[in-house]
Amino acid sequence: MPQLANSVATFSSNGLRESLADEIYNISPEETPFISSIGKGKATAVYEEWQTDSLRAAGNNRKEQGNEGAPGAITPTDRVGNRTQISDDTYAVTGTQEAVSKAGRKSEIAYQDAKKMVELKRDVEFAALQNTTAIPAAAGVAPQARGVLGWIGTNTVKGATGVDPNAKNNTAPTDGTQVALSEAMLKSVAQKCWTQGGNPTLLFVPGSQRSVVSGFTGGATKFDKTEDKTLNATVEVYVGDFGRYSIINSRHQRDRELFLIEPGRWRLLTLRPMKGKDLAETGDSKKRMINTEWTLESKQEAANGAIRDLIVPAA
Repeated sequence: MPQLANSVATFSSNGLRESLADEIYNISPEETPFISSIGKGKATAVYEEWQTDSLRAAGNNRKEQGNEGAPGAITPTDRVGNRTQISDDTYAVTGTQEAVSKAGRKSEIAYQDAKKMVELKRDVEFAALQNTTAIPAAAGVAPQARGVLGWIGTNTVKGATGVDPNAKNNTAPTDGTQVALSEAMLKSVAQKCWTQGGNPTLLFVPGSQRSVVSGFTGGATKFDKTEDKTLNATVEVYVGDFGRYSIINSRHQRDRELFLIEPGRWRLLTLRPMKGKDLAETGDSKKRMINTEWTLESKQEAANGAIRDLIVPAA
């Protein structure tokens, strides 16, 4: 039926109030599973150093009665380190925007502070998984912390022409010929980690490789469910010959790598905790900076493993 003549309709009225939900819905993912799973510590300098060591190979140790032993050679510890990296974000809010009534937040500054802190946390996750070398600060040069990709060099499977990183020499890895991911690669790296004395428990997998990993069969069973709710990206557990690995869907690592991580062998060291501060006002705006200074400590990279140079499967 047609509209009744002279009836007031919304499309011809000037006095309608807006109906705006008092919420802000954000689709962007906030999880940072790597830095959330590892230890935390305090940095006290822009270059943090520590020492690593390993035991000699076990053998059939037998000596004659009355033997007078000759001192054996002692291998010195390895001294390694990492640079701190400054991560920040800045924004400005006009005095009017802060004063007016707003939907979804009372203070624009408080809302933007919280949002920038989440964004910076994701930036730290990204850098911690991807950075390949430690870069010292210099005039015109921003310092950089070496990430997982630049640490793991002992237990790897990679494509032809690929070169592993050398953290002691601060040498970045070289990408090699890409190959398709297979379960045999995972088993090989897991065995290498175990042989070195490592016990990784987390398998970090980029989204593009997740369906391939889901096709792995494991040992006698395919997958065991995990009850661990502390990592919101953990969905299943792969059980292999050399360990049990929670599979982490990792959004912030390259599509061509998988990482086997022993979380107790890593720490996020913070020189300056994340916080906001006011910048100088030059007009009718409030300028703010959110920043942090951090580095990644790899207590022993040989406890971890990497599968590199993977072909990205077709979607």
